[in-house]
Amino acid sequence: MMSLLKIALAGEGGQGVQSVAEIIAEAAYNEKKQTIYIPNFGLEQRGGVSIAFIQVSENRIGAPKFNKADVVIALSDRAVGRTAVYSDQNTLFVYDDGFKVDAQDLPKEAKRIIAIPAIKTANTELHPRVFNIIIMGAVIGLTNVVSFESARDALVHKLSYKFEKDPALKELNFKALEIGKQLAQASLKEGVC
Repeated sequence: MMSLLKIALAGEGGQGVQSVAEIIAEAAYNEKKQTIYIPNFGLEQRGGVSIAFIQVSENRIGAPKFNKADVVIALSDRAVGRTAVYSDQNTLFVYDDGFKVDAQDLPKEAKRIIAIPAIKTANTELHPRVFNIIIMGAVIGLTNVVSFESARDALVHKLSYKFEKDPALKELNFKALEIGKQLAQASLKEGVC
C-alpha cells in the first residue's frame, strides 16, 4: 500500500456502500493506520447515489477531503457517472460490469479501468446481497489497503448481530471476500481494462 490511499466508493442507497467503507476504515484503524471516513448521502435513503470517501495512511492525514482518488469504486451505472470526476491519470477505476455503462461516462484520465463481475458472481455463486463484499475483496486485493484478516475481523464486528442470527452468513461473506480477491487477481493477469 502507498503511504496515503484515497478511495471514493459509490453506489445506490441500500447497496451497502457505507457499510463497506466502515469495514475498510475499521480494518485500517485496527492495523494502527490513520484513517478518515466521510459518508455522503443523496436526498433519498434508498435509491439515491451514496458516496463514501475513505483515506488510509501509515502517517498523519493532512486534510479530510480530496478532489482526486487513488481508487474509485462504482457499484451502479449512476455511480459511474457521479464518480468519474474523482479520477485522474493516477486513479484505478473499478466498477461492476453487471450493468450497461456508456463509454462516455467512464473517466477519461484513469490510469486503469477494471470491470469486476460482482453482481453476476453473487447471483450465480453466492447470494445477491454479498456483491458489495465481493467488490470490497477485489479492492483489497488490488490495493492491499488492509489485510484480508483485518477485513474479516472488521466484517465480523460490523455484522455480528446478523451472524449470530444466521451463522452461515459469516462464511458466505468470507467466501465473497475471497472471491473478490480472486476476481481482482484474474483482472490483473488478463489486463482487463
